[in-house]
Parts: sequence; structure tokens; C-alpha cells
Amino acid sequence: MLKGRRLERGRLEVLLAEARQGRSGALVVRGEAGVGKSALLDDLASVADGMGVLRGAGIETEAELPFSGLYLLLHPFVDRLDVLPGQQAAAMRSVFGLAEVPVRDPFLVGAATLTLLSDLAARQPLVCLIDDAQWLDRASSDALLFAARRLHEDPIVMVFAVRDTAKPFLTPGIEVMRLDGLDRDSAVELLAECAPELTVPVRDRLLDEAGGNPLALIELSRLSRDGLVTPVGPLRIAGRVQDAFRAQLEELPAATRLLLLLAAADGTCELDVVLRAGVALGVSLVDLGPAEEARLVVTSADEIKFRHPLIRSAVYQSAPHHQRIAVHEALAGALSLVADSDRRTWHRAAAATGPDDEVASELEHTAERARYRGGAVAVALAYERAARLSTDQEGKAQRMVRAARSAYDAGRPEWATRLATEAAALTGRAAVVAEATYVRAQVAYESTSPAADAALALEAAMLITGSHPERAVSMLTEAVWAARDACAHDLVKEAVAQLETVRLPSGAALTPVVAALIGYGRHADGDFGAAVVPMRALVKAVRTGTVQDFVERVIAGFMGLLTADDVAATDVLESLAADVRADGSLGWLPYVLEPLAIGRLLRGDFRGAQADLAQGISLASDIGMDMQVTVLKAIAVWLAAVIGDAAECRALAGEVREHAALHPTNAALASWGVGLLDLAEGRFEQALDGFEQACGGPARHDLLIRAVPDHVEAAIRAGRADLARRHLPALAAWAGHNDVGKALELRCRALLADGDQAERHYRAALRLIPDRPYELARTTLAYGGWLRRQRRRSEARAALAQAEDTFARLGAARWAERARTELTVLGDRPVAHAQADDPLQRLTPQELQVVRLAAAGYSNREIAARLYLSPRTVGHHLYRAYPKIGVTRRMELAKLEL
Repeated sequence: MLKGRRLERGRLEVLLAEARQGRSGALVVRGEAGVGKSALLDDLASVADGMGVLRGAGIETEAELPFSGLYLLLHPFVDRLDVLPGQQAAAMRSVFGLAEVPVRDPFLVGAATLTLLSDLAARQPLVCLIDDAQWLDRASSDALLFAARRLHEDPIVMVFAVRDTAKPFLTPGIEVMRLDGLDRDSAVELLAECAPELTVPVRDRLLDEAGGNPLALIELSRLSRDGLVTPVGPLRIAGRVQDAFRAQLEELPAATRLLLLLAAADGTCELDVVLRAGVALGVSLVDLGPAEEARLVVTSADEIKFRHPLIRSAVYQSAPHHQRIAVHEALAGALSLVADSDRRTWHRAAAATGPDDEVASELEHTAERARYRGGAVAVALAYERAARLSTDQEGKAQRMVRAARSAYDAGRPEWATRLATEAAALTGRAAVVAEATYVRAQVAYESTSPAADAALALEAAMLITGSHPERAVSMLTEAVWAARDACAHDLVKEAVAQLETVRLPSGAALTPVVAALIGYGRHADGDFGAAVVPMRALVKAVRTGTVQDFVERVIAGFMGLLTADDVAATDVLESLAADVRADGSLGWLPYVLEPLAIGRLLRGDFRGAQADLAQGISLASDIGMDMQVTVLKAIAVWLAAVIGDAAECRALAGEVREHAALHPTNAALASWGVGLLDLAEGRFEQALDGFEQACGGPARHDLLIRAVPDHVEAAIRAGRADLARRHLPALAAWAGHNDVGKALELRCRALLADGDQAERHYRAALRLIPDRPYELARTTLAYGGWLRRQRRRSEARAALAQAEDTFARLGAARWAERARTELTVLGDRPVAHAQADDPLQRLTPQELQVVRLAAAGYSNREIAARLYLSPRTVGHHLYRAYPKIGVTRRMELAKLEL
């Protein structure tokens, strides 16, 4: 029976109670070795009456095998894979070895895990217990943690037991409960049960030594009872406990220790595999007897199970090196099936005592199989080991750089940098050095700065522009775009100049994306006339299907926004987002949602932008894309300002500005957003400061060119007409190539003009932007205010009422208040406005996404696959949304204007 742990058990039982009521919960139980994490999981399973219990565990020797931990947990339910959406089912079959289908995005397996767990919980509430999670292979831990973070309205509890190790196992976004030693009374009770014959002095010594660690108490009491000296000194508890296990092992016959070593070295502990390997070493099943009698292992018909993972560790670590080599050789010989080829290869690699090209080649095949299944960490491990076993220096460098690329893809930047640096030092081949430098560049984006990324990517490209032009273009694309984020115009110029020298095979002309990037270089310099044609040409190429590459489609979306082709840009990005969701390429979606949200904001679709940003931030947070979270939050600053959420606006701006040195474009966008809030609330001097940072900074020729009208208005309202014309020339140059820009320029000139000229500018501006409701309302508001000051009351009233109605309908609360203030000056009383009659305004961002997809005819399961939620959570959102929008049946959604 579990001793003590009243508070910890209470916390877990609350999770069970909530799951029985239909609410998900996840918890990480952390503690040192032997502190009772496994016992706590066993206790939780014993009280989970009426609930399904899934048990899984990480196995230290299987960290190289991708998805081995996930398979251990879910393999009993492979017959349920047919219930998953197509892409998810295919991915799960692939990683479980049931089908030969490449996994495009490893996060798709996390979405499949989420859906499968939700399906299992539809029958009865579910408890999912993962012991020794710190030893899970990375692919499995990513999938399970992703599912844990995105379960909301399902009757599921997920508990991960994590041992303290030198290398921390990170679980962001999941509550952690620390498990410390037993209190004194519980420790005394446990000792009394284990060794009632102990004298008080010995008992007190054990209590002091163990520090409340239950396993230490049990094992040290056994040593004391046997008359052995208990460990002393400042060792960690794990060390003391392992010393106790080693003492027990030393008493076993040599043949027994060797058989235990076979089991410890093979992660599965399959009895038939261990016994087949044992034949080569002269040991057999009978040799397990002493270990069973000592309660070190328990043997079943098909498995040898160590009583505690520390016993396995003690067995393996205490064995001499030559014995480990012999054991791995024996296990490799015992694994003859094709399905066991990866395990066999890893055993051969563990047995290698020097370079071995045959094993290195096998590891390369293992790496490619892991890549096919989406296990990037396993790919990196296999390639690194293959490199170290290679005899040829060039082959070693090639394998090492592949390991570096896979480590980067797996989200292990420090490891990737170390491998890339080592690869470059092994060879003088330009292609390998360039690839290693490119890996370092991409790591630098988040670890150092986008500018460092651009500089290294440019360095890499220059090594291979002549020999590998297509790869050089990829690197230069990275250089241009990273330099854009860093506002590093010198690097943009260098990268663009290098792009102009690239000669593709067969003398092919510049591709649309290369031409567009060269055009962007002109745009960044303020030469908008030279930029607009190639930038828009890329947008057209994507819309016509000429260009289909993911990165190029994202860039096309940005190019459309930069040239004010907002409608085409959002069409491109909406299509790309739909494709990404259909393919299950979850890792790419936050990059698509960034420009898509900007496009929706510029077109006045604030609710759509809010939904995109909410999903993008949630996904990027869940999969560790920290920089992308900051990018999306910078956009959210602007949105919060427009809809009037002052607290959110300033809080988000504070977060974004913490990274200003790394990402000045984001900081400038945040300044624009805070300036908008100040302008709407009448703090004109503060607003002017924010707009000056946006319009006068290094990103002034980027999207922030659209902040110039706000700068002009703030300057005039602040009585600083001398500043109002400062940035107009740049706006005018940009506006010469698009109607939206021209309308914004005309509004600025109207604000600066008097009499009939002002009115002509206002009217001309209004004619040019009928399809941009937010900008139309801003111009109408300014025009209405001008009409009021001209004492044209009825015309002013009509314009101001129109502006207020539009702002209210869009959800631009602060601007609606500005319009009402102007109307109040005219003597009008506030009246109910469109926002109060718009049911969609009552929905949360996620409810809006779900409702829109349901209205389009998608089932709950299809919606869940697209939004990376469980079907039950989708149903919960619809249940909450229906009364808000006044419908009772799904078919009624089609009548709403969504």
C-alpha cells in the first residue's frame, strides 16, 4: 500500500473526477529516482474505477528507435486506426511499421495520437500513464505531449512520470507536480513494514540517509538486515540505491548476471530474443532463477521485467566493457527478422570497437527509414553514429552534415550546431561546408538573430553559386527573408546581388521567386516602381499554379501584401492554409497564418484575423516555435489596438519589445499597434512617438509604409503640422502603383488641406477603397469630422453614422467610440449599432473557426483534423456556439454570412 502522499493523491484524484465529468487534464510528476513516481501511477490506476487505463513507459535503450514508446502505449489499438482522418491514419500506420507511407510532418503523428485517444475515450473515460517519460524517444514524447496540450473537452487524464536527470526533460504547457521524499512519519511506517527488526539507532540512520526516498528506504533496510554496511557520504539517492542493487548483483552467479545483461541491453526484454542471444554466450533460462529469487526481475511467458528501471541501469553500467560488446553482438545475431533490422543495426553499432564501414552503411539505411517515418532525432542519431564509424573522411563529413540537418529538423539547435561545425572541419568540399554553414544559419535565426542567419546563409550560398545553383537559391532566399526580418538592408542588398549572378541549369531564365526577391530588394530601397512588377508576377504565378512550392507560396503572399494586392494575397494564403491543413503539415501552418492574419487585418476581417492568430499562437507554442510566437504576437498588438483591448495591446507589445534587438520588424509593428491605440484614445503626442518609430525606422519601406497615414493624423491632432509631411514622399512613391496606397495618400493630403481641396481629396479617397471597410470607415470618419467643422451638419451626421456603423460591425470598438463622440458634438444620442445585432461577435476565435468549417459542410471529425483538436472538443465548441448565434441545427449554419 502507498504510504503518505495525501496531497499528491488528492491532486490526481481531482483529475480523475474532472475526467469523469468530461474535462481533460494533464500532469507531469517529477522527482528523483526511487521517490515513488511509479508507485503513485500504480495507485492512480488502482482507483480509476470505470475508466480505461493505458500504461506506457520510456526505455533508455530504445531512445534511438523512433516512435517505439508510442507503439508500446498504443499498439493494442491498431485496429482502431481506420477511425482516424486519412492523413493521420496513414502517418500512424507508417510509424508503427504497418505501411510504407512517408510521413510529411512528424507533428501529424501528434494529431493522430490526439484523435485516437479521443476515440478511445468516447467509450469510457481514459487514464493514460507514462512512466520514465525522460527515456521516451523524442518522436514519441513530441506526439504525446502535443496530444496532452491539445486535449480540452475529452474525458482523458494524461500523467507523465519524469525522473530528475542531468539532461532535463522539458514539458512546456503542462502542469508539473514535484514529488519529494516521504514525510518522517510515513518513512517510519514504511521502514517498520519492511524491516520491523531494526533497532532505533539503525532505523534513524537509514531515515537520515534515505531522506524520505521510499526505494532507498526499502533497499537500504534490506542491506542492513543482511548485515551489510549501508552507504554513507554525500551521494545522490539514485547513486545509493544503485549501489544497493549492485551489491545484490554481485551475489548472483556469473551466468545470471550475464543473462540479466542481455535483458538490460535489449530494450524490449523479449524473452525469446534474450534466450536466443543467450545460446551464443552459454546461458539459458535456468540461469534466471537466482535473479527471480532476489526479486530483481519478474519473468512471464514472453518478457523479462526488471522490478525497477534502476536495476536495469545498475546491471548495464556495472558490466565490464568487453561483456557489453559481447552481449550486443549476441543480440544482433539473435535478431534475424526484417522487422528487427533497425534494432539489429543499433546492436551492431554498440558492439563496434572501431571504424566499420559495413555497420556505418547499415546505420545510413536505418537513418533513411527513420526519416521516412518522420523521426528526425532518430535520423540524426543514426547518421552521427554512422559518421563516427566511417573510415573515409569525406563520407564521414557527408554523414555528419546530414546528422546536423536532421538535428535541426528535430528542434535540437545546440546539437545541430555542434554537428555542423564538426562536419565543416572534416572537409574542404564546398557543398558540404555550405550545407553545414546553412544549418548554422538557420539555428542562428532564433539563437542569435535573423541578421546572423542572413549573414551565414549568404556565406553558404556564395560557396556553391556556380556548382549548385538551385541549392544556392534556397540559401539566398533564406538570406533575403531573414535580413528582411532583421531590417538588415546591407545584407538584403548583398543577397539580392548574389541572386542576380545565379545561372540555373540550361541557361534557364530567372524563376518567379528569384525575380520577386530581386524586386523586393528594390522595394526595400524605396524603388517601388522597379519592384512591383516582379513581385506581383510571383503572386500571379502561384494563383495560376505555375509555382507550387510551399516556401514560394508563403513569399508570394507577403509580396502581395507589400504591393497592396491584398485580395490576391489572401486568396493565395487561404488556399495554402487549406492545403496545409488537408495534408496535416502542422509545422508549416503558423508560418502561413502570419501573413494570412495580416491580410485579413488589412481587409478589415478582424474576426478572421483573431481566429488565425489564436490558432497560430497556440500551435506555435505547442510545438516550440518561440520566434514565430513573437511574430504572431506582434500582429496581435495591432489587432488588439483596433478592437480596443488596451490591456492586451500593451501587454503583448511589452512581450514583443523584449526581443526588439533580435527582431526589429516585430518591434516596429508593435509600435504601430500601440500608436493606433493612443491615437484612438486621444493621446496624440504618445501616438506620434509610436508612429515615428514605425515610419522612420529601418522597416519603413515594408508593411509599415501603411502606417504613414496614422502618423499624419497623429501629427495634425497633436498640433505638429510641421511633422505631418515628413514621411509623405515615401507613401506617395509607394502609392503610385496601387489604388489602396493612393487612397491612403489622398486621405493624408485631405487632412493637410483646406476648403474645397480637402473635400476633393476626401471624395477621391473614398472612391478608391470601397472594398477595404476599415480604411473606408477611417476616411469617412475623418471626412465627417471635417464636414462638422464646416458646419454641414446633415452631411456630417450621415458620414459619421456610416463610420460608426462600419466600425461597430467590424469590432473596432475604440474607433466606433471616436465616431460616436463626433456625433455627440452634433447633438446626437448614442443608438444601438450593428455590432449588437451581429451574432458572430459573440463567438470566441476558436468557436468562429469551428462554426465556419461546419457551415462549409465539414464533419466534426474533419474539422478536428484541420484545427488539430479532438472531435469531442469540436462538438463542445458547436454546443456553446449555437445559442450565441441563434441556431439549433447544423443545417441552419449555411444561412449565416460567415
